[in-house]
Amino acid sequence: MQQTQAITSSLPCNLCGGHDVSVLATQSRNGGPLRSVICNSCGLVWSDPFPHDPRQFYEHDYRVEYKNTYAPKPKHILRAGKIALDRHAKIKHFLRDSKQVLDVGTGGGEFAYLLKSLGHDLQGIEPNKGYAEYSAAEYGLNLQIGFIQDATLPTEHFDLITIWHVLEHTEDPSLVLRNLRSWLKPDGILVVEVPSIEATCQAPKSTFHEAHLYNFNLETLRKMGEKAGLMEHSHLFSADGGNMTIFFQRANANNSALEDLRIEGNAARIQAIVHGHTNTAHFLTATPYQRFVQRMGRALSEKIALKNFDNNKALLDQLYQSCKSN
Repeated sequence: MQQTQAITSSLPCNLCGGHDVSVLATQSRNGGPLRSVICNSCGLVWSDPFPHDPRQFYEHDYRVEYKNTYAPKPKHILRAGKIALDRHAKIKHFLRDSKQVLDVGTGGGEFAYLLKSLGHDLQGIEPNKGYAEYSAAEYGLNLQIGFIQDATLPTEHFDLITIWHVLEHTEDPSLVLRNLRSWLKPDGILVVEVPSIEATCQAPKSTFHEAHLYNFNLETLRKMGEKAGLMEHSHLFSADGGNMTIFFQRANANNSALEDLRIEGNAARIQAIVHGHTNTAHFLTATPYQRFVQRMGRALSEKIALKNFDNNKALLDQLYQSCKSN
């Protein structure tokens, strides 16, 4: 098994504040240098040092680098629309009546538009100017362009707050969770979805990359929520284990002064999973071949679906039709 090297981090652990870390990896998925470390006290994983200026990267560069576009293309909208339906299925039991909803990291606006079209009072926040301007104009969304860390919103205002695959991109996830808690009504629900550092559905070389500043497992995400004054309502994992969704409620008090933020044995658990996820182990399973077939099938179905549409809003309206009629 690959051995970890005990070192001291340049950044304190965002969960427990410690500097005692071990190196998990030294390369990103594109083969470039990226030092990923794990806190030996609690198991939080992060890039140390950060590989870029997060504000500059997410405001200007992220969408172009990962999508090759400043505004979403039709195929991105179709994919995101299908993901929006899946996300709605996870939270619809919290949406029986019209709700005040905050969607953090609205992206191209597909999920926000779905909730708006279902009659909810939707407000969004998106740091990327191109995507935010596009979605506000295309779908008439109420958006703030900027970072969640800087947002000024009314306290105890939202029935539901969603933050899908955003927390891992922020430079201070503990601060983000504290802010979200303050905007949540006492009986509200905060939905946080992030990739799991324990996932083995992806190729081993794809585990770490520059866009994810932090990596969580269920234990570190739960503990970070507790630190911010939140308590777990429930959680679930995606079918392939790649993503985890945790539903938080407000705790009775803000627990930012928690004395013990260590998670005994968590670092060793994560290290064993990451180092045990080798190319040999991965490619002897059915997972990579199933993912390849799924990608090919998706490409074909997208080509067929997009043939009859030249209007992005109309594409989503048809996709969401069954959801709206229920």
